[in-house]
Amino acid sequence: METKVTQRVHLEFVAPDAREVFVAGSFNDWHPSVAPMIPLGNGKWAKELMLAPGRYEYRFVVDGQWTDDVTAREWIPNPFGSANAILEVVATAQAKAAPAKVNVGRAVRNSPSARASALPVPVTGRASRKSKSNFLS
Repeated sequence: METKVTQRVHLEFVAPDAREVFVAGSFNDWHPSVAPMIPLGNGKWAKELMLAPGRYEYRFVVDGQWTDDVTAREWIPNPFGSANAILEVVATAQAKAAPAKVNVGRAVRNSPSARASALPVPVTGRASRKSKSNFLS
């Protein structure tokens, strides 16, 4: 039986007036309250997830309201008339050798502490880099 290697993925979101922020997506069955983000101060929120390589859809939930990740490289329309951000965790030789590396990229924002403490593992959007406005217009 093969064990999937997971990788640490660091997400950040800016919501200066938020009281609580969560991340929900295909990686947690879209449960809006099971992955709370941690306030970093100055309106920044962060969450680290352990994810196997793959393609995931996600959205932020800010004070109970589903919210876009405007820093995502790619979006996909959802059945609710908005768009989900895409996150792709790419398996690399580094990840197989050391599974606790931090994914960095536009869709996943790396914090200064993440840059200082870990080697990057690629996180990329696939195919086109359509803007969200293409899906909402």
